[in-house]
Amino acid sequence: MKKKSYGKWMSLLASFTLLCGCSGNQPARSEESQNKVENTENSILEEELVSNEEVEMVEVSNEEEGEETSLTQKNEVEGEEAKSESAEEVVETPSVDTSEVEENDTKVEEPKVELVPASSSTLSNTTCAWGFVRKKEDKKPEFYGPHAKILDAYQGIYCDKTEEKIIYLTFDEGYENGYTSTILDTLKEKNVTATFFVTMPYVKQQPELVKRMIEEGHIVGNHTVNHPSMPSITDDEKLKKEIMDLHDYVKENFNYEMTYLRPPKGEYSERTVKLALDLGYRTVLWSAAYDDWDTKKQDRLDYARGMILNYLHPGEVMLLHAVSKDNDALLGEVIDEARNRGYTFVSLD
Repeated sequence: MKKKSYGKWMSLLASFTLLCGCSGNQPARSEESQNKVENTENSILEEELVSNEEVEMVEVSNEEEGEETSLTQKNEVEGEEAKSESAEEVVETPSVDTSEVEENDTKVEEPKVELVPASSSTLSNTTCAWGFVRKKEDKKPEFYGPHAKILDAYQGIYCDKTEEKIIYLTFDEGYENGYTSTILDTLKEKNVTATFFVTMPYVKQQPELVKRMIEEGHIVGNHTVNHPSMPSITDDEKLKKEIMDLHDYVKENFNYEMTYLRPPKGEYSERTVKLALDLGYRTVLWSAAYDDWDTKKQDRLDYARGMILNYLHPGEVMLLHAVSKDNDALLGEVIDEARNRGYTFVSLD
């Protein structure tokens, strides 16, 4: 602004000189040319000042916005290829504070990356309802891939991958219906070891049967305290209590430590399987079962016999409910017929 005023004064001075009758036109033209030059220089200086102010504003803005703004400007100049390269850098390397970069030195201090173990709470809690497609002629069932994959990832058990004709016999014990004692008699007679999954009410109401299971070499498994759908308990601590309260009770009262867990209703999630494994439990489903849990659907011996024997397969995890009158009546026959077909009954252990 000062240089503009100076130019105006010089122009007035030239006019005053002309009015005063200065001799010759040449000096006047020279002064006028000088004024034009100065005016031109003043304009250039003003433009430079404005330009410098704009540059300073841009630089300040960039400093405030940080490294992300610089990357964006670079991408706009270099095009789509630069965007792709920048994206790869973001994925492959952690962001770095540019304050750690020394002047005249492109070397950046390598950031420390801390690996944090995955928590069960961060895993999917989508409910998996266990099921499969039965097949006859000693063929294994067809399992639903995503559900089976979760069990495979966390040491779950549902069907042995072997092609040997072996069967893992398991029973669910939600409550006692008067048949467990004779079931134990048959298993003892046939020299077969089974796994019994029990709930807290069953253990408290039937301590003698639980004691007998243990003494006769059977496995006692955890079927939770209250038989809930495990994914429905979204609080990890509450879910742990469903498992560990029963675990601790059995250990304290029977000096027995359980290591197998069967999720009630066959419902589980990646989160619950991982949580159980963290507590020392392998989740056990099955590869053969039928609607024997319904006590109103009994006295169907032919139906029950066909549902059990027609679908035998290598590595089978057989689920029977001990509340079934038909299972109690057919158990000895099922064991004998399976053995006649070349099958062997083995323990989960």
